[in-house]
This record gives sequence, C-alpha cells and structure tokens, in this order.
Amino acid sequence: MTDPFAQVLPQAFHFSHLQGTQFVLLLGIIMFFGALGGRIFQKLKIPQVVGYIVIGILIGSSGFQILRLETIIALNPVNTIALSLIGFLIGAELKIDVIKKYGKQFIGILIGESVTPFFVVGIFVTLVAYIFMKDFKTAVSFGLILGAICAATAPAATTDVLKEYRTRGPLTTTTLGIVAMDDAVALILYAVASTVVSPLLGGQGQSFGMQMLNIAKDIFGSIIAGSIFGALVTFVVKNLMKDEGRVLAFGLGGLFLSTGICIILGLDNILAAMSLGFFMVNFAPAKTRPIFSLVEKFTPPIYVLFFVLVGAKLNIWVVTPVLGILAIVYVAGRTLGKSIGARLGAKITKAPQTVHDFLPWCLLSQAGVAIGLSIAASNDFENSIGPSVILIITATTFIVQLIGPVCVKHGVTKAGEVGLAITEDDILKSSKVKDVTWGSEKICCADSHAIVSETEKICHILKNFETHHNQSFAVASSETGKLSGIITLEHLKETLMIGEFADTLLAIDIMDKPICTCSPEDSLPDVYKKFSDADTESMPIVDNDGKPLGIMEKFAADHYLHTRILEINRKLENMA
Repeated sequence: MTDPFAQVLPQAFHFSHLQGTQFVLLLGIIMFFGALGGRIFQKLKIPQVVGYIVIGILIGSSGFQILRLETIIALNPVNTIALSLIGFLIGAELKIDVIKKYGKQFIGILIGESVTPFFVVGIFVTLVAYIFMKDFKTAVSFGLILGAICAATAPAATTDVLKEYRTRGPLTTTTLGIVAMDDAVALILYAVASTVVSPLLGGQGQSFGMQMLNIAKDIFGSIIAGSIFGALVTFVVKNLMKDEGRVLAFGLGGLFLSTGICIILGLDNILAAMSLGFFMVNFAPAKTRPIFSLVEKFTPPIYVLFFVLVGAKLNIWVVTPVLGILAIVYVAGRTLGKSIGARLGAKITKAPQTVHDFLPWCLLSQAGVAIGLSIAASNDFENSIGPSVILIITATTFIVQLIGPVCVKHGVTKAGEVGLAITEDDILKSSKVKDVTWGSEKICCADSHAIVSETEKICHILKNFETHHNQSFAVASSETGKLSGIITLEHLKETLMIGEFADTLLAIDIMDKPICTCSPEDSLPDVYKKFSDADTESMPIVDNDGKPLGIMEKFAADHYLHTRILEINRKLENMA
C-alpha cells in the first residue's frame, strides 16, 4: 500500500536532498514543529516525546513526506549524537553505591524481562506463522529471531519521560539500570537464535563461537574505550578548566570523539558513552560532576531532532496483512513476556513493591537496537525471512514508540515517583506565596493568626506570639479592613521592656507602615528579592483590595523549603 498523503503537498515542500540552506531550513522545521507538537501533547497530559514522534510521522515516510528517505538517512548523525548523550547521562545514574544496593535486583529482573519474552514471543510467533505459512522451519525461524530481538528496550524514549516528569526512586533507578543493560542480553540472544536459524534456512552464517567472540569484542571494547575517554576528560577538566562553557565544550568533545572512534572500530557507541559517564560519576573528583548538569542542559533540542527523525523513519504503508498480524502477535507476546519476566525477577530478588507492580509499564519502548538487529537479520537471511523481519520490527516500533512513553508515565505516576528528582532551588522556583505552609497551617488565609486589628491590645498579641510561630503581625484597619501597618519582633521586644504599661497599648500605638507587601500569586524568588531589596525579614500578604491575608516571614519560607526536601527524602526512604 502506498502513502496516500505523499502527493498532497507541492514538490517544493519535499526535501529529497540535503544541501546548503536546506539544511538550516530543515533543522528549523524539525525543531519548531517538533517542540510545538511536544508542547501540545504535554498539555493533553501525554509525554512530550509522543508529540515529537507524531510530528515525525506526519512529515516523514508515513505522512506528507516533507522529509524524504534520503534526507532522513543523511541526518543519521543526529541520531548518533542523541544516543551518545543518552548513554552518557544513563551512565551517570549508575553509581557504584546504587549498583551495590540494587545489583542483585538488576541481574534477577534483567534475566527475567529479557529471557521470558524471548520464549513467549518465540512460541506465539511460531504458532501464528505456521498457521499462515504452513512451513515449520520458516515459522520456527521467525519465532527465534523475533524472540531474540524483542528482549531489547529503547533507553531514549524511556529516559526522556523520566527526565520530563522529574522522577526519582526505586522504580526509576531499576528502570535506568535495566534499559542500560538489556541490549547486551538481546545481542547474545540474537547470536544464539541466528546460529540455530541459519541451518534451518539453508544459510551459511557465522558459527556460534565466532558470534560470541564478536559480541565480547563489542561489549568489552566499548567499555574500555569509554573508560579511557572518561579518564582523559576527568584529567583535563580537573586540572586545566574552570569555566563552565569550556567544561561543556570539552566534555562534549570527548564524548563525541569517543563516539566517532567507536563507530570507526565497529564498537557500540552507546555502551562507550555509558562507560564514560559511569567512570566520571564514580571515579572523577567531585568538582568535575557539574559536567553532567551542563550536558543535560544541552540535550533538549537534540532530543527533539532525534525523536522527530525516529517518527519520520517509520513507514506503516509497507506492511502486508500477514505481517500486520505477526506484528500484533509480536507486540502482545513481548508485552506479556516482559510483564511476567519483570514481575517474576522482582519477586525472586525481593524488590520493592512499586518495582514489582509497575516496572513492566516502563519496559515497552523499542527502537535503536531492535531496528539494528532487524537490519542484521535482513543481511543474514536476505533471501528468506530477513525483509519480513525488518517490516515487522518497523511496524511494531511504530506502535510501541507511541504507547511506550504513555505507559512509562503511568507506571512512575502510580509508583509515586513523579516530581521527586527536585532540589530546594526547584521548589523555590515553582512555589508561590499561597503555597507556603507552617506544618499543616497555610500562612496565607483571611483568618490567619498573624492578622490583628488596630484596636487589638498588645497583651493579646503577645499571647498570640507565644502560641504561634509568627514573629510579625499584619495590622488591619478597624474601619476599612485594609492593611494599615506591621508589627515586627523588634516592636514586641520594646513593649516587653516597658513592663505593665504595655497592657494599655494597642496595635496602632506601636505599628509601623510596611516597607513592602506581597500578594498570594507572587513567586518565592520574587519575595526573596523583596526581602533583600527592602532589607527586611517580613512583609504583609495582601489581596487585590489591599486587605491583609497573613504575614510572609523569611524564616517561614526557609522552613517551608527545608520541610519539602525532608518530606521527599523521607518518602524515598520509605519506598526503598
């Protein structure tokens, strides 16, 4: 079936070659519409990565073909850069203390979620393929090859969702560990499967021993290359560079140099980047660690380009009905196998309940390694099942790349890990005056204890001071109810010094005019700036009519921020 949208746009809108100004224009189209699509889907409570992929589908091979296949292929270096950055940041999450804590769980779950779908998909696909093809050897070959490929999980879409929703906790840690390692298991399973399939289809593939030797070279060579460049980057950043811009430039240069050399040597650039990140986070001095946050700030536009191109590559119009059925069986078997395997591994290793219940939701994405293995299959078995394997993996990637991120969001949300990867500065930037609390008590409300009348006796205010946290009070006019003044801790100290005479004083007698005020909608950064500019520790909170709603005190804002961080840390401890 041909693409019905391919000829909708005039020829001038189709980019079949990448040259000169077209390159800049294409980058603009991809980034502008990709970012727009991501934002629209984010507004719909769907992970932004789905929006990027949908835009790619619309402008790529399955849609209006603004990006022709030749152009998409020419932009492949963008994919390489994005995957290297993703590998580097995943490596940064694999701290040795985390591996010691979760290592047993990682291995148990990894084996379960990789091997179980291999058997489930293998059996299901073999049965369905035999029903349609009536050829047992071909059916078994399909089952083994697709079973091996299904073990791989795409780290890119998964980590993008975890980053977008600022997740942290046992489920997030386990997910990052698993998606970082199960590609290696998929490579080993493919070596085993292709060795068995080759004689069944009359091929002359490599021996099992030779394939395992190549896999060992790929894995260990990549780890060594990444570690060497990790040591080099660490040495230079530690001894020669202080400026953030130079640190970022040199760090990215080292990462991309490692990636380029791995490509030339035929090694796995993602694994090398992961090793580079792992080396730096575990063995480099602490003062080099800011490189990770700098690289993370650099990644958003690269991610937009990457996922739009992922969508653009997918062509759903080349799938026949039989292959479509096999694709559906593959997705169903892979989902079932990963769910059973992940839960079984979590139960055996006594992982936290959230990992047992929700990890399967985080392991559905499929992309790079699966497509790479399907290409390998098309080369190894080009005269038999190879072309069909590519079409099935393409079709299933189309499906799981759309539903995978949504499932990841569901899993981490249900596990209660959304919004836990935040710092005190993040809370400060996202909080407003109306959000601040002292314990369970909001400081901004019409019946606040910090609001007193002009005619309130000082002795009553002192009693209020003794029983509540407030050290300052907003004074409301007895006639209009609007703010008329502020009583600070210094005023109260002065009244205590004059003894019994203070009992005859009223609030209006000791109050001052407020230097500044804030509203419930003011952000905390703005409030802290007012504290600094006015050289004060407190200010009244007023509504649009000028009526007091409480008092904002610097120590109360500090207490709120510290309490939020403690609550998050306590929640993480309980999860673990």
